[in-house]
Amino acid sequence: MVFIVKNTTLVKPFDLLFPHSCRGCGLIGEVLCECCKNNIIKNRSSQKRSNMYVVSRRDGLLDELIQDYKYHSIRALARPLAEMLDAVIPKNLPANSIIVPLPTATNHIRSRGFDHTYKIAKNLGKIRGYKVEKILVRNKNTVQVGADRKTRLTQVKDAYNLNPKFKIKKDATYILLDDVWTTGASITTAKELLQKAGAQNIKIAVLAYSS
Repeated sequence: MVFIVKNTTLVKPFDLLFPHSCRGCGLIGEVLCECCKNNIIKNRSSQKRSNMYVVSRRDGLLDELIQDYKYHSIRALARPLAEMLDAVIPKNLPANSIIVPLPTATNHIRSRGFDHTYKIAKNLGKIRGYKVEKILVRNKNTVQVGADRKTRLTQVKDAYNLNPKFKIKKDATYILLDDVWTTGASITTAKELLQKAGAQNIKIAVLAYSS
């Protein structure tokens, strides 16, 4: 099944002078064309886990997009990445669903100039009409990239806390959002924290999984 998502992004003068080119095929005009985006979705190889929605395995073009977005600051990719998540998340989730982005380490936000997970969450929220709430806050800037499973589990144990500005609603559906599922340590810890606070319906949405 091919998902066609209408592009309603306004064209800015800067884009007319220096237009994007598709990261997949090189087509001038968009940072990711509809064809390449739909090819990722329709050829997806997803993990089958209950209440977990994944675009595909972290390889090929999807991996390149994540790398460009996070480490090369191609911020325009936030929208198409959110559109791919929208394509794989069921349409029948409750209207009161709340997207909860996993907190990005402060030092990463400073070095990249933006919070990559929150930006995707905001775009997905606009597409779906869901609220986006920073219910989780990060306690420390532990870097997990390249760490093995045992190290990740140790690092993430006390990494998150609840933001006192928000109150958990028992009747709401919470969608924990992250870019990549590697060991699952971060999301598992975040999910347990929400459950202890009273959340009863928790879903997980990630762009890619590493195996």
